[in-house]
Amino acid sequence: MQPKHLFFGGGAAETFLNPLVAVWMLIAIALILTLPRNKVILPFFLAFFTIPWAQVILIGPLHFPVLRILILAGMVRRTITGSRDPGGRYPGGFNGLDRVTILWTISAFVVVSLQWMELQSTIKFVGDLMDSLFGYLVVRYLIPDRDTVRRTVMSLGLVSLIVGACMMSEQFTHHNVFAAFGANEPAIRDGHLRAEGSLGTLFGGTFAGVLIPMFLWLWKEKDGRRAAAIGLIGATAMVAASHASTSWLAYASGLLGLAFWPLRKKMRLIRWGIVVTLTGLHLVMHGPVWSLIEKVDVTGGSSSYHRYMLVDNCIRHFSDWWFLGYKFYGSWGFDMWDLCNQFVAVALTGGLITLVLFIMIYSRSLGLIGRTRKRVEGNRSEEWLLWCLGSTLFANIVASFGINYMIQLQMLLFPLLACVSVVAATAKVPVVAKAKPAGEVLAPPLPIPARAFAAVRGMQ
Repeated sequence: MQPKHLFFGGGAAETFLNPLVAVWMLIAIALILTLPRNKVILPFFLAFFTIPWAQVILIGPLHFPVLRILILAGMVRRTITGSRDPGGRYPGGFNGLDRVTILWTISAFVVVSLQWMELQSTIKFVGDLMDSLFGYLVVRYLIPDRDTVRRTVMSLGLVSLIVGACMMSEQFTHHNVFAAFGANEPAIRDGHLRAEGSLGTLFGGTFAGVLIPMFLWLWKEKDGRRAAAIGLIGATAMVAASHASTSWLAYASGLLGLAFWPLRKKMRLIRWGIVVTLTGLHLVMHGPVWSLIEKVDVTGGSSSYHRYMLVDNCIRHFSDWWFLGYKFYGSWGFDMWDLCNQFVAVALTGGLITLVLFIMIYSRSLGLIGRTRKRVEGNRSEEWLLWCLGSTLFANIVASFGINYMIQLQMLLFPLLACVSVVAATAKVPVVAKAKPAGEVLAPPLPIPARAFAAVRGMQ
């Protein structure tokens, strides 16, 4: 049965704001508005990922979750000081990746608003637009340079440690310390407890799993091993405590991406090999190739069949959603209201154009990483950073087949995209000695007396 809060009008009927959260929110807003630009990312992420979405302030009929208020505070900071900051609002300029991300957020809002054509739904979608559009602009502004890229990864590592410790405590106490702030208590599935933390079971586990490559990059950085260890321990704890296949697949796919490092110069061949393999499987299998999703079960209690049916129904009902999406997908079968697949969720709420734009986000970002890696070839530290970013994005793609990206996971994806833009704009190309023209014959050096005589003549 579809939860009641997913219907329009089914949200909070009154303000729900814990006093401790209110104080933490005010402290975070003060730091966002006053700290130097390259240091704001730490309090912003600490507040954003430790405050549950349920904390909300109602102003008349309008809902303002605390997370949205933090984004608005970041937009105020960007508007007031952005034009005066060195390097401008967007280091390296507003590039193609930025434009396609902005177009995706706008397209999603326009299409879903036309799909519903209701005042209350439009108000809700305006809030979603603020979260996604402003959220991207804020993190793009707050990550201006390489030092902040490093600080961003360290901040996410600290978040992982805090939330990971709380999620592991749920395994022993069967109580979520964030439940007092509106988070869910842990659930039991097939005899295993699935911890919730501040982000939820799937969202928290996915958040941690996709970040493993960035923590391994930090491990190889100067004076970065302590922060990297914090991130790795916290992220592994979050994934293990969530006890979800999607979390472990995100974790493993990031490591798989890193394993292709020795083959980084042959990725075109590998990509075509994957395409040929999937095509061949589709021709010889009894079911469609996407039915492989049904066979993925890491923890023994996964709803992989449901994920398969989502993809299958989406493909079979293409004519229903391609133009303006489709809001009656719940009638396609049992539990089809649960869009736990980001690609399917984007397609059904935003239509074909929004899905194409979403895929282009990954295409543009991975393409930018690939071109920049070729440009810095020979500088192994630069290549490794780019490869870790690419592996993290690959982990996000894999995780998207098992979960839809709500605001907190979007706010994990957006800083990764911002880091790609910053690293590409500031890539350090190795210095190569100027090659000598082919066939040039160098004259033998003059003997010492002759060099001295030439020098004296030059002084005359």
